[in-house]
Amino acid sequence: MARKFFVGGNFKMNGTKESIKAIIKNLNEAQLDPSVEVVIAPSHLYLPIAVDAVTASTVSVSAQNVYAKPNGAHTGEVSVSQLKDLGLNWTITGHSERRAGGESDENVADKTKAAIDGGLSVIWCCGESLEEREAGNTVAVVEKQLAALAAKLSGDDWKKIVIAYEPIWAIGTGKVATTEQAQEVHAAIRKWLKAKVSDAVADETRILYGGSVTAKNSKDLAKQPDIDGFLVGGASLKPEFVDIINSNQ
Repeated sequence: MARKFFVGGNFKMNGTKESIKAIIKNLNEAQLDPSVEVVIAPSHLYLPIAVDAVTASTVSVSAQNVYAKPNGAHTGEVSVSQLKDLGLNWTITGHSERRAGGESDENVADKTKAAIDGGLSVIWCCGESLEEREAGNTVAVVEKQLAALAAKLSGDDWKKIVIAYEPIWAIGTGKVATTEQAQEVHAAIRKWLKAKVSDAVADETRILYGGSVTAKNSKDLAKQPDIDGFLVGGASLKPEFVDIINSNQ
């Protein structure tokens, strides 16, 4: 089946009230490919500003993270219901920067399941370190992360999942996996989904590439059969984000 191209913008811990408004104004006024689904993720502090500012019909707003438990005595956390109360329909889970801070595969899976049960769709991140790649363990690492996720999900839950493969060694480093390296891992993810979940989930699930994506390399990456879009970091803060969104034309 034809999978709808998807481009996410992870602003990370960047921005001010005015700069977030300016980025969104640029998106609202740009000629975006109408066949591409766009989701931007400012920090929690600026989510209400972003929700109010977005007018482009193909652009939605996401959180960068969410807590696995409902409202209660969890200082500093944000619940699924609070994100829904703001009007959000998306969250990111399992970004490598959070995994590096101590989030386990199981913790990420718990967050993902809680988000889906609460009505959110999820950009679920996976990926390997440079040491793991050099040891030839890339696919094994990603499959372990996938297995922890699959253990928590039912069949219908997968309809709310977008997978983002992000080689950790390529995030914010200026290094990027070659088109062949990226396609190889994306194909392995789809093969795992087919073997361990179902043919339908393997065919329908969108798999994004993330890791120093720019306007310069996005067109070649977009041509790969198992790359269904991008999760963009630093470049999502720049005008070239529009070019990345339109890279599948």
